[in-house]
Amino acid sequence: MSFENWPAVRLATAAALATAFAVPQNLIAQAPEHLITSGDLQKAAEGASHIRQQNLDTLRGFLSSPEARKAIESAHMNPEEVQNAIAGLNDQELAQLATRANKAQSDFVAGSLSDRDLIILLVVIAALILIIVAVK
Repeated sequence: MSFENWPAVRLATAAALATAFAVPQNLIAQAPEHLITSGDLQKAAEGASHIRQQNLDTLRGFLSSPEARKAIESAHMNPEEVQNAIAGLNDQELAQLATRANKAQSDFVAGSLSDRDLIILLVVIAALILIIVAVK
């Protein structure tokens, strides 16, 4: 190899090294399987929205029964105010109360809860809803 080409070789080597160190390594290491598509995000949002709506319907149905209205009124609370406050609950609080409402309904149907127990539970759930919304 002649010495006439050494400056060009050194320049090419320097350019290659500068390019290799200038590009962040995390850009090179990204793999497409780690990326979330907008379709996946939309499906997740729709699923969360559907679950929230189911929980809202469960809780509203539980609190709109005639027994629930009587129990809430007997505790000197406004049933409409309780119904309106349900929408102010976050997803976790709504899921917890909907689970309790489902359990109470199934226990009542199975005979493990008396009318008195159900009324007490209804009043407690209504009070929890109002307290949670008032604290926010």
